Amino acid sequence: MILIFGGTTEGRMAVRVADDAGKPFYYSTLGAEQEIVSLHGVRITGGMDVDQMRLWCLEHDIHLLVDAAHPFAVNLHENIAACASMLSLPVIRCERLYAPHADDIVYCRDYADAIEQLGKSNVKRLLALTGVKTISKLKPYWEHHADTYFRILNRQSSLDMADACGFPRDYLLYYEMGGSEEDVCRRVSPDAILTKESGASGGFDAKIEAARKLGIRIFVVERPVLPSSFIKVTGEFGLRKEIERLMPTFYDLRSGFTTGACATAAGKAALLALLDGRVRQQVSFTIPDGEVLSMPIQKTEIMNQAAVAVVKKDAGDDPDVTNGCEIRVKVSFAIHSGIRFYGGEGVGRVTLPGLGIPVGEPAINPAPREMITRELTVLYPGGLDVEISVPQGRELAKRTFNPRLGIVDGISIIGTSGVVRPFSNEAFVDAIRRQIEVCKAIGSPRLVINSGAKSEEAIQKRYACLPPQAFVHYGNFIGETLKIALEQQIPYVTLGLMIGKAVKLAEGHLDTHSHKVVMNKTFLMQVAQDAGCSVRATDVIGQMTMARELWTLLDEADCSRFIARILDCCRKACERVFPHPDRLEVLLIDEEGTLYG
Repeated sequence: MILIFGGTTEGRMAVRVADDAGKPFYYSTLGAEQEIVSLHGVRITGGMDVDQMRLWCLEHDIHLLVDAAHPFAVNLHENIAACASMLSLPVIRCERLYAPHADDIVYCRDYADAIEQLGKSNVKRLLALTGVKTISKLKPYWEHHADTYFRILNRQSSLDMADACGFPRDYLLYYEMGGSEEDVCRRVSPDAILTKESGASGGFDAKIEAARKLGIRIFVVERPVLPSSFIKVTGEFGLRKEIERLMPTFYDLRSGFTTGACATAAGKAALLALLDGRVRQQVSFTIPDGEVLSMPIQKTEIMNQAAVAVVKKDAGDDPDVTNGCEIRVKVSFAIHSGIRFYGGEGVGRVTLPGLGIPVGEPAINPAPREMITRELTVLYPGGLDVEISVPQGRELAKRTFNPRLGIVDGISIIGTSGVVRPFSNEAFVDAIRRQIEVCKAIGSPRLVINSGAKSEEAIQKRYACLPPQAFVHYGNFIGETLKIALEQQIPYVTLGLMIGKAVKLAEGHLDTHSHKVVMNKTFLMQVAQDAGCSVRATDVIGQMTMARELWTLLDEADCSRFIARILDCCRKACERVFPHPDRLEVLLIDEEGTLYG
């Protein structure tokens, strides 16, 4: 079992990540006031000392601790570390992202140091944004400086805490959700603000920005140092990866990395080796949402003016053809400015517009280019050539959508998020999006979306004049595909359906995967009645096992009425995400390839 500590933003994030497993876990908060929603977690409240924590973990078979508490919860961090040491338990720390130290800020080791620094700086009027628990810690200051204001949460427990310290209520400000830090500063007009180094999720940046804008001096209490034994992560994906590593059976499916993330890690490892001659076993890098992740490096080779690093692609349990293949990145010094990308062996070349990459360029998508550029530019501001290779790429590309996209000679380096989440089928939906973008870019008047080759073959006869790029497979993602078509402002869309998917869509299921929805015979019997079919038709539906039996078991009159009604229901379901019935054609295809609709 897993035990999560913290009612913070990071605590809620940790609960969401654990909930994804669909298995029980525990999460602990000091009080019950924090709003945390969990489907599978069991909440416990109240503080625990080291002995209480140790006994609780033993009694509840805890194998992993997750510290997602506030960075200034020093006693809790120490208790977790001590308990983990006694029981030989790993601890994952959900850490915040912190801004680098700035010259215009006075940093204080602790609250005693803050009092000393404020006194030396002759601060008379102070706005303390450090929370109600710090009123007692700063008492030696505010007892001698009457113009000290504290902002606290507007709840009774916070008021009771302030009253217990003897702090005057007239100098209390209340936190307002969505309120402006600048408005608070203007209202008080302090000589200085005092805040904690609480990170991005603690609103640190907004407080600093407001004070700077108004010319107010800034004092910051530095965050406490965490135990060195903690395994630090900075977001959802890093947390999940560590849980997967430490408790392999907690999730049914493992998450993975995109080819773009692999190329970023390899590129960074190569440049680091080129700069200092050292070979790394692992490198960290930042994905588009700001989370810092790390990845193992398989091998590195240093040459005269270049270095090559190799990463083995780990897609987790996502059905990715590139899983396990090598992503090789060569980084070379160049006389030009900036970074230029080249496609090596197994990386495709773009031959059609619409992919966001100029025709003739290597198929390295914009998001991976941005990730690589960001990581390398920080290390070296001069010119660099970056060549990405995938030795197996030419063969692997035959099993992808690349030929339809006009990408030749290899695979694409893709991924908008850097990570692959099982069940999300992110890679498949991304492929659909790219195909629709190509369809739009070449000026096709119509997009034809089908579940697979059989339905596509039937509709191609009807629309033989359309280019191959106009035909896109949606798999099970009818809703997602229609949303993309709407976003791309495709003039006309034809939706091709085989009967198995049609009966699910008719009921309103825009994702028709068999793991999520099965044929509902009760619904279909109601459809038959609404369509005016015979009693026999209802009996037939009640006895069938496969949707395709409808074609052979219903007589001609019942089949005609039933299919007309199913198509009408399908159109109404589609209109929820594509509200333009005049631009949408829905076709049903039977086993012989005949079109209805």
